[in-house]
Amino acid sequence: MSVRKLKPITPGQRFRVVNGFDAITTDKPEKSLLAPNKRSGGRNSQGKMTMRHIGGGHKKKYRVIDFKRDRAGVPATVASIEYDPNRTAFIALLNYQDGEKRYIIAQNGLQVGQNIVSGDNVAPEIGNAMTLANIPLGTIISCLELRPGQGAVLARSAGAFAQLMARDGKYATVKLPSGETRLVLVTCMATIGAVSNSDHQLLVSGKAGRSRWLGRRPRVRPVVMNPVDHPMGGGEGKSSGGHPRSRNGIPAKGFRTRSKTKQSNKYIIERRKK
Repeated sequence: MSVRKLKPITPGQRFRVVNGFDAITTDKPEKSLLAPNKRSGGRNSQGKMTMRHIGGGHKKKYRVIDFKRDRAGVPATVASIEYDPNRTAFIALLNYQDGEKRYIIAQNGLQVGQNIVSGDNVAPEIGNAMTLANIPLGTIISCLELRPGQGAVLARSAGAFAQLMARDGKYATVKLPSGETRLVLVTCMATIGAVSNSDHQLLVSGKAGRSRWLGRRPRVRPVVMNPVDHPMGGGEGKSSGGHPRSRNGIPAKGFRTRSKTKQSNKYIIERRKK
């Protein structure tokens, strides 16, 4: 994986850094795995704006991803590595031996033609999926379930990975991408390897218009608003705005909003770093 710095032919390209896409093997998605992706523009069923800064952008078709990896014991061949406009990671098209096709999140180092399989009695190789009970300790994993059969919810974005630290009884200790260490049931599935497209964090948009292509509308800083619009608004000239807080007055930058009585607190061994 690599990135390319463009020549400054135009002002918008002067600082632009784009993905090299050298891991991508095709630009044509599998039609049977595409689904319509209706966009709301941040409006609810009444047409009222409930989420700011959303709207516009290029049309996208949704790629149906297999997050459960529930085809145990059936080998599959990686047919292609593809770009997915709905996520930062690349995706891989699998051709199963019985003819079924599925998309999965591609792991770093996954190659076209490689055979991968999910199940309990498989080798801990990149792309293979298995329960935490069968993964060797210290292994780098991704696409991790939080509840058995739920499907992958953790470590799914570009370059993300977790690490299996220990096992004790029916729980495994996993260090998550945020730095949090928590207990996860050993019957939960995970995929071996880190997620692909780890260079995503190096990309630079180059111009404001590219945010609009991605469906992001302009954001206004709270400090420049009026007092009626935000607690940090008002004042003469460039006033600092007081303590950073949200529109409804909840403090930001370090204030913990997680409930102290949340049931899952007992599974968290170490909180994420500030």
